Amino acid sequence: MEKKDFEAWLDNISITFLSLTDLQKNETLDHLISLSGAVQLRHLSNNLEILLKRDFLKLLPLELSFYLLKWLDPQTLLTCCLVSKQWNKVISACTEVWQTACKNLGWQIDDSVQDSLHWKKVYLKAILRMKQLKDHEAFETSSLIGHSARVYALYYKDGLLCTGSDDLSAKLWDVSTGQCIYGIQTHTCAAVKFDEQKLVTGSFDNTVACWEWSSGAKTQHFRGHTGAVFSVDYNDELDILVSGSADFTVKVWALSTGTCLNTLTGHTEWVTKVVLQKCKVKSLMHSPGDYILLSADKYEIKIWPIGREINCKCLKTLSVSEDRSICLQPRLHFDGKYIVCSSALGLYQWDFASYDILRVIKPPDFSNVSLLGFGEIFALLFDNRYLYIMDLRTEKLISRWPLPEYRKSKRGSSFLAGEMSWLNGLNGQNDMGLVFATSMPDHSIHLVLWKEHG
Repeated sequence: MEKKDFEAWLDNISITFLSLTDLQKNETLDHLISLSGAVQLRHLSNNLEILLKRDFLKLLPLELSFYLLKWLDPQTLLTCCLVSKQWNKVISACTEVWQTACKNLGWQIDDSVQDSLHWKKVYLKAILRMKQLKDHEAFETSSLIGHSARVYALYYKDGLLCTGSDDLSAKLWDVSTGQCIYGIQTHTCAAVKFDEQKLVTGSFDNTVACWEWSSGAKTQHFRGHTGAVFSVDYNDELDILVSGSADFTVKVWALSTGTCLNTLTGHTEWVTKVVLQKCKVKSLMHSPGDYILLSADKYEIKIWPIGREINCKCLKTLSVSEDRSICLQPRLHFDGKYIVCSSALGLYQWDFASYDILRVIKPPDFSNVSLLGFGEIFALLFDNRYLYIMDLRTEKLISRWPLPEYRKSKRGSSFLAGEMSWLNGLNGQNDMGLVFATSMPDHSIHLVLWKEHG
């Protein structure tokens, strides 16, 4: 058939084919296929591949592919990586997709790192750690043995744990090895805080003392309280030490001389916690960089300016019930921007700039849950039976770990959180070391530690 005649015939057939119903079109195609030979069937197969099985990731511009991939969940993305080498290459190259996936798991994101393969590997590591948390397999336990009487006080810093006991001693432990580095004779310790050179202790004998680790010598003695000293904090830059006592007062001392600079009154219960912290927000009462003192008792949190004025006035008093029907748990978190404390009603978070309550978190069966640590992403909580991790973005408990019958304390000093940076987001390096420590009835210290990545 001549080309001109063929083209006319083809036009006529096309017009007729388009006028047919779908069923008639299918029957026509079936008939044509039955008349076709190997060459025609191969041609048909090749064209159907192009028409029906289009690889959109290969055809679309890379930027548009990345935009579409952002709508898929990470598990689906991992499955898509198995489709072909091209798909794996495109998906693995999408930095933002993997960064978002890591962020959704509670991982810290460094936007300056734009290596997509790095973030894909981080995601795989992150999903393993989160699975371990969900399956209650992320931690392990150990014990520190060495005291001969009840351990009243604990303080943790940079891999070292200090313990103060009723056996008139304080010990400094390397948590990673379980070895006691220093052991010095002291008074009965109700509270401890240390640095590389010194140890500060609050005692049931109503005094505060400063000790030198290397020699065990007492370098300063702070006398003036008329009740046991339950909490201490200090700042070398300010040359200030603060102490909270069962005599309902907070005292401000000159750290170097032992002189009492101020006695803060207004509490009507034991002062179980004092925190000296630099303010990070501006308000009518303070500016960024100002040092602020917080003191807490059974019902109230008081906020004080730090200065050398004799008649220091309380800036604000916070509570969760005006009639004092609800008690605060003896733990307090303050990072310069937010104040957090737990009660039988839930976990309260105050904005430090306005003193307004930002939110109250009420997980199930919260009546006996106490606060250990509070960050931007996670909170660490515990009760008589379990250690809990909460995702603060959803306010859901994502993990728990069983605890032994530890020694209870109304002052909250015989248990503490360890490393805290992971509460602002995990990063693959900060999920190691101490998670939680508590004193036991047999005078040992029970430790909960991060288990190494699988």
